[in-house]
Amino acid sequence: MRILFLGDVVAEHGREAVRDVIPKLIEEFAPDFIVLNGENVAGGNGITPKLAYDLFRAKVDVITLGDHVWDQKEIFSFFAEEPRLIRPFNFPSTCPGKGWIVVNGNGKKLGVINAMGRTYMKIDVDNPFLLVDPVLEEIHRETRAILIDFHAETTSEKIAFGHALDGRVSAVVGTHTHVQTADEKILPGGTAYITDVGFCGAHDSVIGREKGSIIDRFKTLMPMKMHLASGGVQVDGVVIDVDEATGKATTIERIQRPR
Repeated sequence: MRILFLGDVVAEHGREAVRDVIPKLIEEFAPDFIVLNGENVAGGNGITPKLAYDLFRAKVDVITLGDHVWDQKEIFSFFAEEPRLIRPFNFPSTCPGKGWIVVNGNGKKLGVINAMGRTYMKIDVDNPFLLVDPVLEEIHRETRAILIDFHAETTSEKIAFGHALDGRVSAVVGTHTHVQTADEKILPGGTAYITDVGFCGAHDSVIGREKGSIIDRFKTLMPMKMHLASGGVQVDGVVIDVDEATGKATTIERIQRPR
């Protein structure tokens, strides 16, 4: 089984890049499943039903989210009609939506879990280290192949989560910090891991925002609008190969593709 995972899609330039580049990536890698993080799709803040369907039409199988999940209010009721859009599973169960899904494609099944870290995050969620076991047990009834998007701030929390899940899931891929890390590896138990996949959008920027406004904010310490950038658009992601019988990953490859 081959999985293509794309990092946080940021605003219009990221959406357009994903739509343009996915056909080329399908031709190059022939993935069985395409998963991406869509929590910054709507102008950098959340996602709307229309934009979610735009990505599904672009051959995306599952969209994961993160701390901006509730930014666009119209998404609240949309979860009930679209199970392929998932939010972090460690939000309270009273929240709309679900934190995981098993998808079918090319005669194969992939479990996808969305989790969110707790360290330095603005939203206080439940502990994913303690809550993940029942979810894994339920998914393992259908498939051994499981990918987790761990949306978190610190490298230490991401690395710890990868090791905690090593041998129990196929891949733990980090999102949220928008900077692709060069630590992709197969952990000893057979789990593919990378601290951060990067992002899809304008890379001539500070993590997708216009450089000048960010620099001014650091200089003045005053609140100001962080404008979206537009230059150097590219798509960041990883391609992961998984042994379907065991659920263990065999390879993980970082990719960066200009629009």
